[in-house]
Amino acid sequence: MYIEPGTTKEIGVDQRVGETAKRDPAARIRRRPLADFSADPRILMLIAMALLIGAAGTLAAAVLIRLIALVTNLAWFCRLDTVPRSLAEAARTPWMVLVPVLGGLAIGLMARFGSEKIRGHGIPEAIEAILIGASRMSAKVALLKPLSSAISIGTGGPFGAEGPIIMTGGAVGSLFAQFFHLSAMERKTLLVAGAAAGMTAIFGTPVAAVLLAVELLLFEWRPRSFVPVAAACLTAFVLRPALFEAGPLFPFTANPALPWWGLPACAAVGVAAGLQSGLLTTLLYRLEDAFERLPIHWMWWPALGGLFVGLGGLVEPRALGVGYDVIADLLNGELALRAVLLILCVKAAIWLIALSSGTSGGVLAPLLILGGAMGWLLGLGLPGTPGFWALLGMAAMLGGTMRAPLTGALFAVELTGNVHVLSPLLAATVSAYAVTVLLLKRSILTEKLARRGQHVSREYGVDPYELMRVADVMVHDVEVLDADMNLATAIATLETGRHRAYPVLDAARRPVGLVQRADALHWLVEGAGVQQRLRDHLRAPSGIVAHPDDVVSHALDMMAESGGGRLLVTDPATGVLVGILTRRDLLQVRHAVTRSETSRQAYFVLRRKRRRRAGTEAGPAASERV
Repeated sequence: MYIEPGTTKEIGVDQRVGETAKRDPAARIRRRPLADFSADPRILMLIAMALLIGAAGTLAAAVLIRLIALVTNLAWFCRLDTVPRSLAEAARTPWMVLVPVLGGLAIGLMARFGSEKIRGHGIPEAIEAILIGASRMSAKVALLKPLSSAISIGTGGPFGAEGPIIMTGGAVGSLFAQFFHLSAMERKTLLVAGAAAGMTAIFGTPVAAVLLAVELLLFEWRPRSFVPVAAACLTAFVLRPALFEAGPLFPFTANPALPWWGLPACAAVGVAAGLQSGLLTTLLYRLEDAFERLPIHWMWWPALGGLFVGLGGLVEPRALGVGYDVIADLLNGELALRAVLLILCVKAAIWLIALSSGTSGGVLAPLLILGGAMGWLLGLGLPGTPGFWALLGMAAMLGGTMRAPLTGALFAVELTGNVHVLSPLLAATVSAYAVTVLLLKRSILTEKLARRGQHVSREYGVDPYELMRVADVMVHDVEVLDADMNLATAIATLETGRHRAYPVLDAARRPVGLVQRADALHWLVEGAGVQQRLRDHLRAPSGIVAHPDDVVSHALDMMAESGGGRLLVTDPATGVLVGILTRRDLLQVRHAVTRSETSRQAYFVLRRKRRRRAGTEAGPAASERV
């Protein structure tokens, strides 16, 4: 409800919207009905859009996979087709060193003269677009990112396709959204819908893709974003068999009977993965710092990184490329100890150097290989097959490095189609997550943003301003001025009173305005008659008031929109003033939350300690009685 300027009449929000909004910007604030969730019918429009974006994201994923296969076959096997082939079949010749260098050179040129946003693995760029770019991405990125990634991975880059498709799918969703009149939050929903749909198409993991969206991209868990993103992922999952193979990407049915200490052992594998993740993240950004100190333009860095990739390929060709075949062999136990050690060392080295050089490619598949190799090695001394422990290492590495434990556990389940290992997976991913959040302030994804001056907080909680009512925090005992008093008395009160501002009420105690000390000075400068009534010199009131049963968040929005530091609180039935809400009162809400987290107190004390303390206090008195 709002006060009609110049009167004491309260009008509904939907009445006289056009005229009121022109006179008073605060009239744009609408009081939403209180409910558990803030969804409105616009969610249906977003769902319909998400269905289209899910289909487009699936198509983009199919194009990317085929581009990677095409470049791989051209560069390594001189074949013009899109049949996937393992780089283990590539010959170990000087050409193996030259191909990644040429690929890195092409990417550097594309980034230098096309768009610098194609550098990196894609997820930090998507987060940056969401947080500071109003979820707007360019068509240039949508075209260059998959092309550069296909060149990078196809010429031997040790990356995955998921980061580029997240960036590409997000660009598709963002571009589609920019054709319509949508808010930044609605564009964010469609951007993330495209990104998650692309991941679903690549891996066939709709649930994990939705969780990844929640844990990494949406920065909220609300129906307005969750439902459209889920709709896009399910659309991609339905369309996937027409463009990709149906069924789990890496079928795995082993489910060993673990002893009583089995789950602690799973947690120990998670701890090891967390330590491995922390080491890799630290090394990655130290290498980035080393590249920054090079006396050459960053355009040449990917070519330099490609040189190391090629040299690593001479040692172990299977470390090149996406490496999905390596993941399958780790799970199925088809690798020897020496091969696993080589893949772990070479893959880690060339991945760190190539990614820090600023080339284009994803991190998810390399993390699966590195975590899987570590888990496989630990599994040699644990019950069950090494493949089972490799699966735990993959999930733990993903959950710890990306700080997404639920995504890591569900991703492994959907990749393998084995739901029976969910409990061991959860133990491993949560342990890795706990280790990384304690060891590192930022993840491999957010560190890059922090270096660009952006702070990202990924802890979600209920807004305390949504939990409290205005009546809980407002000042009830308000000092006021009478609208019919003369200016002399009003000026004296403003000059000597305790407050900087006072509500002005009529005879029925309904507010007609608000005066401040600056008004007194204005009246004196103008030479206003001191015997004139105060009501005759009131400026036009803000026209906006709060009610005691409003949630504080709504009052905060009204205060921000009006530009003032105070809100008058009136009874919704009578319009009588019942309190005032100030910025200081709003800060007390935040202070109460901080105090609830830092103030510690024990409410239950061991009875023996209480008795001992009572005996100590009663001791002297008892001895005197004796």
